[in-house]
Amino acid sequence: MTVAAYSTTLSLAAQHVIEQAHEAAVVYVDLQFTDITGLVKTVTIAARQLETALTQGIWFDGSAIEGFARVAESDMYLRPDPATFAVIPWETDRRIGRLICNVFTPNGEPFSGDPRAVLQRAVAQAAALGYRVSLMPELEFYLFRQPLNVQAPQADDQAGYFDLSATETRTIQRAISDALESMGIAVDSVHHEVGNGQHEIDLAALDALAMADAVLTARLAVKAIASAHNLFATFMPKPLARMAGSGMHVHQQVLHHTDGTNLLSDPTADYTLSALGRSYLAGQLAHARGICAVLAPLVNSYKRLVAGHEAPVYVTWAQLNRSALVRIPRNQPGETAGTRIELRALDPSCNPYLAFAVMICAGLDGIAQHMELPSAAEEELHLINTRRRLLPTLPAALNEALAAMEQSDLVSDTLGLHVFERFLEAKQIEWNEYVLEVSPWERERYLRTY
Repeated sequence: MTVAAYSTTLSLAAQHVIEQAHEAAVVYVDLQFTDITGLVKTVTIAARQLETALTQGIWFDGSAIEGFARVAESDMYLRPDPATFAVIPWETDRRIGRLICNVFTPNGEPFSGDPRAVLQRAVAQAAALGYRVSLMPELEFYLFRQPLNVQAPQADDQAGYFDLSATETRTIQRAISDALESMGIAVDSVHHEVGNGQHEIDLAALDALAMADAVLTARLAVKAIASAHNLFATFMPKPLARMAGSGMHVHQQVLHHTDGTNLLSDPTADYTLSALGRSYLAGQLAHARGICAVLAPLVNSYKRLVAGHEAPVYVTWAQLNRSALVRIPRNQPGETAGTRIELRALDPSCNPYLAFAVMICAGLDGIAQHMELPSAAEEELHLINTRRRLLPTLPAALNEALAAMEQSDLVSDTLGLHVFERFLEAKQIEWNEYVLEVSPWERERYLRTY
């Protein structure tokens, strides 16, 4: 089937998008998608082209996009998802709309290198088993003063965890929340985090695909709104030495596909975690090393995943221990249906489509294999290792994570061969570039001594 053969009849959802755009006096529409590394790419069209975009797709050249096509097969088409239409509230000059897209080949087939399609396959796999996965991420980020000094960025404030920060910062927090709410993304809370100038935004529960879309939108909103207030926002996992890193803890619930019952909950079980929930969690622990490069994809990610700053290092689970990879947060008193699993290895630099896909498929594999969950590790984890009860650990650096990923059939199957190979290639190039550099720390430490 060719793109030209797509139905030219507008669906009701597509008609509604055109009506919304007209009512909002939208002049341009940004068609958004991501490359394999998770960076947002945009093709802007005039609003008058919406009908064409929604029925036939919009052509673009994919040859220059990270992990996409070779020059010989570069023609690609963007097909917008009508459910993602929103007016971008931080664009003040003209009314600009936004649609998030899937990528298709010229013959009308879903492009195997499209990260959104990877997550859609994982969601379909869960649905075939009778499940849907609901996610609640916590995005952490830093605000730095402008002009940005890349070598020594200056935090916008000296506040700490849950502190009442400066009026300007609170204005930014509220502006981010207002912007996301206006785009249909509910915000549970925004607060100051541990580091100077560090903040967290917690998104209300959405199904996995909608949440991946929401994470992309939240990252764009934070950066744009900070810039409008003459600040620089970054989701870099560890921008400051000896300061807390920025993670993206993701709370998960596995729901019955039709009635929405939380299948993780069993009020009679330890931690109110059902047998299905125990196997789902066991699957994520079993595949933790293999999926880590997707969850924490930068060289810099592994500066965050070190002991001492409430970041996970050990492949364990617990309820109270914040050094564990996975936590089962306490339910509210009398509330047993809210059981959730919090995976703590992700950071906000990840491609959320790929990260959510591999974590879901790891959990589904645990269910399929009836994996046994090891005992919880509630005591101080570094003491366990000191007593020689050695615990498995996450990779200590990106190259180690890539080696583990390369050996993972689950990751290869989940991502598909195209994304799997291109992701490994891009990240190996990043690692090779890193090891050729000499850092200021090395010169300070060794230049005069040796």
